[in-house]
Amino acid sequence: MGKRRRVAEQSSGRPLVIGGLIAAAGLAGAVGAYSMMGGAAADDGTAAAAHHRPVKTGPLSASEVRTAATAFLTSWQHGDAARAAAATDDSSAAAQLLTGYRKDAHLTGVTLTPGTASGASVPFSVKATVSYRGLSKPLAYATKLTVVRRAGDGEPRVRWQPSVVHPDLTAGDRLVTGEAGTPPVRALDRDGAELTAAKYPSLGTVLDGLREKYGKQAGGKAGIELRIVRGAAAKGAQKTPDKTLVTLSEGTPGTVRTTLDPALQAKAEQQVDGRSRASVVAVRPSTGEILAVANSGHGFNVAFQGSLAPGSTMKIVTSTLLFEKGLAKPDSPHPCPKYVTYGGWKFQNDDKFEIKNGTFKASFAASCNTAFISQATKLKDDDLTRVAQQIYGLGMNNWAIGVPTFDGAVPVQSAAQMAASLIGQGGVRMNPLNMASVVSTAKTGVFHQPYLVSPSVDHRTTAKAARAMSAATRDRLKEVLQYTAAAGTADKAMAGLGPDFGAKTGSAEVDGQKQPNGWFTAWKGDLAAAGVVQAGGHGGDSAGPIVAALLRAGS
Repeated sequence: MGKRRRVAEQSSGRPLVIGGLIAAAGLAGAVGAYSMMGGAAADDGTAAAAHHRPVKTGPLSASEVRTAATAFLTSWQHGDAARAAAATDDSSAAAQLLTGYRKDAHLTGVTLTPGTASGASVPFSVKATVSYRGLSKPLAYATKLTVVRRAGDGEPRVRWQPSVVHPDLTAGDRLVTGEAGTPPVRALDRDGAELTAAKYPSLGTVLDGLREKYGKQAGGKAGIELRIVRGAAAKGAQKTPDKTLVTLSEGTPGTVRTTLDPALQAKAEQQVDGRSRASVVAVRPSTGEILAVANSGHGFNVAFQGSLAPGSTMKIVTSTLLFEKGLAKPDSPHPCPKYVTYGGWKFQNDDKFEIKNGTFKASFAASCNTAFISQATKLKDDDLTRVAQQIYGLGMNNWAIGVPTFDGAVPVQSAAQMAASLIGQGGVRMNPLNMASVVSTAKTGVFHQPYLVSPSVDHRTTAKAARAMSAATRDRLKEVLQYTAAAGTADKAMAGLGPDFGAKTGSAEVDGQKQPNGWFTAWKGDLAAAGVVQAGGHGGDSAGPIVAALLRAGS
């Protein structure tokens, strides 16, 4: 009893209430709830009897959800990681993270307060105290759990996923309290003023990335923190930086200056605020300096790290290819039928429109899909990939902007998928940073890798394109982009911004999503921007006003 009594003494002593069911405050209550779920240790006779029970099927009842959630939350609250883990459908993974909650994160006095269940989902709030070497601070957050039927016997169990413990946790992540892995940094805008997440909410993940990259070399000293230490998967493909949750003692920050423009950053924040799943990036075409970045969701940085089909904004790259191969000229006749079949797929235009006896410029401005698909028979499978890499610097995974990025993907594809990639579907993936760079390259004719921190700060090597586009191709691109901004699908958003401007809209279909993702990319003078509104519909109506607002603010 000694060990069990000590665990009980660490608990908050408060009763746990879920949908009217009160779990006893003592450890016996946790065990009782746990036993109701068939998870407590049983003698051989009970185990044998359970072996012959029929497998439970069908939807979970409210009572099953309540009981399973109670078993898990009561055990966790009382510090019994083993029992809490056994109340999930993956006890091994759960036990590791729940044990670390107290042992590595040094969290005590845990109080869990469930909210109202919605079907099999139970939201709950967490309050705890972070205590380490005589220092302590409160921690509070909200998360949720979902009850499912366990494979094999159908018993209700909490579906295990790290986000049950904390919403920012993913597979392989750990909660750790101790000396921070990297010292803090004081990030500055281009004018020398401090950038904070309180002032610019979208910059939370950006500031985390700057700290991870420059904390040690900026001359700071680490403090004591509770933080999420990312697992190998997150640090690899996702490039997600560690995240500080509670600061127990401040370190001494180093200083790093960024290229962000305070006025444009404020405008970007304002434009995405209140919109659902909106992201935008502004850059300077002549240099590649990133002037603003904002996301309406302040977690994952879609603007820099998103991987989304760009839809018709990709036609900028495809047009480059067609111009280079002599397959199109702005004022030359070009087909835009209602339908084109290639590789066994039937492609069509939005609302099945067609342009009879039209030019390529007219097809580009109207975003005619078939005008591009019709050229697939004259292209090699790797043509688009080569132009994207060689001229636009995309898909090489070598951008070094100062924080983690996804650098676009234009894989070599064949048959119908190759044709789909010509209009920004298939396997093509981009984010607003990529597309702001694309329209910048189209405007200047030369790829300048975007950057948030000057390469002179850490002497890093930035990405270079293998070649510049020809002057003739650049002039043709600018012509069709200007025409689109003046008289095409982008004219409403770009009204009053000419004549030194150009734009392209995009709508990218997503499986299982009613509305397509809306894209918009444009330039005005020496300022370019790109944005996406996921499930926003037509790009000119959803992302267009966001991008245009930044261009107006920077004019």
